[in-house]
Amino acid sequence: MYEQFKVTITTLNRERTIRTYLPKGYKENDEKRYPVLYMHDGQNLFRDEDAGYGMAWRVGDYLDESEFEMIVVGIDCNDGLKRLDEYAPWESSKMPEVFDENCDTIGGEGQAYIEYIVHELKPFIDQKYRTRAGETSMAGSSMGGLISTYAACKYPHIFKRIASLSSAYWFNQEEIEALIRKSDMSAVERFYMDVGTAEVTETIDGETYERTSERVYDLLIDKVNIRFDTIEGGVHNEIAWRERLPQVFGYLFK
Repeated sequence: MYEQFKVTITTLNRERTIRTYLPKGYKENDEKRYPVLYMHDGQNLFRDEDAGYGMAWRVGDYLDESEFEMIVVGIDCNDGLKRLDEYAPWESSKMPEVFDENCDTIGGEGQAYIEYIVHELKPFIDQKYRTRAGETSMAGSSMGGLISTYAACKYPHIFKRIASLSSAYWFNQEEIEALIRKSDMSAVERFYMDVGTAEVTETIDGETYERTSERVYDLLIDKVNIRFDTIEGGVHNEIAWRERLPQVFGYLFK
């Protein structure tokens, strides 16, 4: 079952759509409580007709047929370059070919975005739905993987299980590595990350995705209980990520 509503991301003064998946039996059993998984690019998570490229992860369909019972909160992304702004904790001069003529960097709003989730959206969701407030996870792909890793470093006592798929670490490589090095991530229970060997976005090639993900993995392996998969022939889209859902959920929640 799905519900949808609007919120204002007060830290950025922007309206956004929130899409929630509620597990089977949620309405019938009014006492049972559920863990919560927060995911980015919410419009691409559940239904093909809502997805930006007409192909969704179909997370709800997968969960309906699985053993896992949880609430999934999908936060729609912003449009165009504003998505990069919100999912990047630090400004970046990478990918200048997509820049507006009025700017020479993009990114830097990720901290404000995560602060909103932690201090406003999560309390609202915990009040609106029957959640287990102490069992909260986060997942995302590409830039969503970068911001999920940032959230794990800043709030490991809140986001205890993380999935970071095909992550665009190259966008803020030096900064995210420095943050991982200095962060106490001992409260993070499990961390899943992966990368495909055929990931390509704009001018960023598959070798860059592999190399930059391996650098992050080499730091995280001493910090958290982690699984890192290299997907042979894996590409950079929602269908590829949909195919990995059994590995993601199986590792994080089994």
